[in-house]
Amino acid sequence: MTPERFSECLLHIRWTPINIAVALQCELSWIEALEAGNEEIPAGLAAWLETLAQAHEALPPPVTYRGKGSKL
Repeated sequence: MTPERFSECLLHIRWTPINIAVALQCELSWIEALEAGNEEIPAGLAAWLETLAQAHEALPPPVTYRGKGSKL
């Protein structure tokens, strides 16, 4: 996985680098190094992110609820 695809997957999943660092319970600096291309993205992590990104691409959020607010 390229650093560009890594970042693209995060966008599809709607995660920031902080979100994935929390999910993986790893250092934010490592995630930043992956994004910058300073560390190689492990194959297992790449496969997991691709699966999540593809699911989010195939199942976008419903538009029915856009603009909804509370009646309280």
